[in-house]
Amino acid sequence: MQPTATVLVYSDDAGTREQVRLATGRRPAPGLPEVEFVECATQPAVLEALEAGGIDVCVLDGEATPSGGMGICRQIKDEIFRCPPVLLLIGRPQDAWLATWSRADAAVTHPIDPVEFAEALAGLLRTRLAVEA
Repeated sequence: MQPTATVLVYSDDAGTREQVRLATGRRPAPGLPEVEFVECATQPAVLEALEAGGIDVCVLDGEATPSGGMGICRQIKDEIFRCPPVLLLIGRPQDAWLATWSRADAAVTHPIDPVEFAEALAGLLRTRLAVEA
């Protein structure tokens, strides 16, 4: 097992980024490596971090402004070779179809339910780490 997993967290709201960190904890589930976070508040920062490599999962805020996480998700799925899985934070359950349009690998509603969020993140990390193994 690798020593750490790197999770990119994008939101223009520092409070949302903090909620993601708190819901994840040191590791989202037993048997997974500890998580390190790369926090981004702008679209250019997300693209720069992904180009640098080493990101295992992206958590994108679909309600962020001026660049929403759904649009960024669709862009990185088109532009980033071997794009990491994306967990999208959506404003309401009815927006799940937009998450599908954006090609997100999973979606959870905001405000974050820590149990639901950790389960979704753990599933994406397991998939990503299995592919890399």
